[in-house]
Amino acid sequence: MHTVVVGTSGVTASDVLAVARADARIEISQEAVAALAAAREIVDALAAKPDPVYGVSTGFGALATRHISEELRIQLQRNIVRSHAAGMGPRVEREVVRALMFLRLKTVCSGHTGVRPEVAQTMADILNAGITPVVHEYGSLGCSGDLAPLSHCALTLMGEGEAEGPDGVVRPAAELLAEHGIAPVELREKEGLALLNGTDGMLGMLIMALADLEQLYKSADVTAALSLEALLGTDKVLAPELHAIRPHPGQGASAANMLAVLRDSGMTGHHQDDAPRVQDAYSVRCAPQVAGAGRDTLAHARMVAERELASAVDNPVVLPDGRVESNGNFHGAPVAYVLDFLAIAAADLASIAERRTDRLLDKNRSHGLPPFLADDAGVDSGLMIAQYTQAALVSEMKRLAVPASADSIPSSAMQEDHVSMGWSAARKLRTAVDNLTRVLAIELYAAARAVELREGLTPAPATGAAIAALRGAGAQGPGPDRFLAPDLAAADAFVREGGLVAAVEAVTGALR
Repeated sequence: MHTVVVGTSGVTASDVLAVARADARIEISQEAVAALAAAREIVDALAAKPDPVYGVSTGFGALATRHISEELRIQLQRNIVRSHAAGMGPRVEREVVRALMFLRLKTVCSGHTGVRPEVAQTMADILNAGITPVVHEYGSLGCSGDLAPLSHCALTLMGEGEAEGPDGVVRPAAELLAEHGIAPVELREKEGLALLNGTDGMLGMLIMALADLEQLYKSADVTAALSLEALLGTDKVLAPELHAIRPHPGQGASAANMLAVLRDSGMTGHHQDDAPRVQDAYSVRCAPQVAGAGRDTLAHARMVAERELASAVDNPVVLPDGRVESNGNFHGAPVAYVLDFLAIAAADLASIAERRTDRLLDKNRSHGLPPFLADDAGVDSGLMIAQYTQAALVSEMKRLAVPASADSIPSSAMQEDHVSMGWSAARKLRTAVDNLTRVLAIELYAAARAVELREGLTPAPATGAAIAALRGAGAQGPGPDRFLAPDLAAADAFVREGGLVAAVEAVTGALR
């Protein structure tokens, strides 16, 4: 099994994906153990002094003015975890919880949190055992980080609350820890706070969304190319010299992908046939510009994620010179903004894909295709309602594109008077990514049928390979009306699992 080593300088996106989605094992480097021990010495020294230090010998948030006596500090750390584990609603997905826990461990191992090495090791042990704390949908305002979700994880570390075992069954955390020989931790000064004070949930969801969207943007280039081909459009608008004079990198990459997919097509460039056209519609002609803008948004979001992966997000933090200083690095604004940007870009990509699908089904705009791509229009409805489903998905995505990060509700008696809502931005982006996959699957299904209905014309080798692979995946070809949902589900799985991109790249080589 792949092993991820956590040091003091952060982790990579591929590390997060390996732990969250592939159950990679975790090891803590000796460098990190030494940094943990050194920072803990600083915290212990401050704890022994009479002067109050936030997070070490004081209350939290609006209660930070109270100095906590030494005999109550263990209770203080235990209480902050219990009281902050106040989430409600449906359970959050296993991969999200694993990413959240791993990213918190990443910050702990930076040596800036003051957490003891044995606490970090217990976090790694829980992940390695396949134990997943029960975390709920609602509870995080994205500042001070993802408090409630992280508290539910810390509760498991203490042997309290509920968690899911490696068998998928939810049980008391104490039972699961005992079965795997993991001793619950008794938190000491600052440790409870350090386990809660991070943007780890929203960052984990950002990293997974980036991985999914990278594949979906390639898929969108393929489905756009298929629609262009099915509509007998021209590939001249994809010429590199046209995109060089508006040099957005994403636009150039999308145009290059579409051109590669359409290479040697016998179906493009029929503008001057029976129904002359000067230009294709925007949804066809401007596909690289729209998808390209989304790709550039992805690039910006990836840069933010990489900076966060190299960060230590906690409050207060332990500095190398021995100071323990309060700060605002737990604020989720940098992550929240890009999560919202991605939801906007995904909604627009879905919107233009739906417009191409509608054009394929409309006999007045499809340049010779049967109404709704039906076998016997009137008796058969063809793909009419598949487009309704696509429209419903796009409509929801437009609602999900409303930014969460533009909202803020003050909390903690106005001490935390501006919050990021980054967790909410991440949750809605996950739904948007799911919906985008379905929207592209419907465009793929419709465009493939339309290409097959163009008798006497030969598609490009790459689009032909995509259609053949789609049929092999269980999505049937043209014919009389049938129960359509299974076909659409097969197309969805084909796109979601990477089958579409793989089939095309087997002909074109790697897409950009």
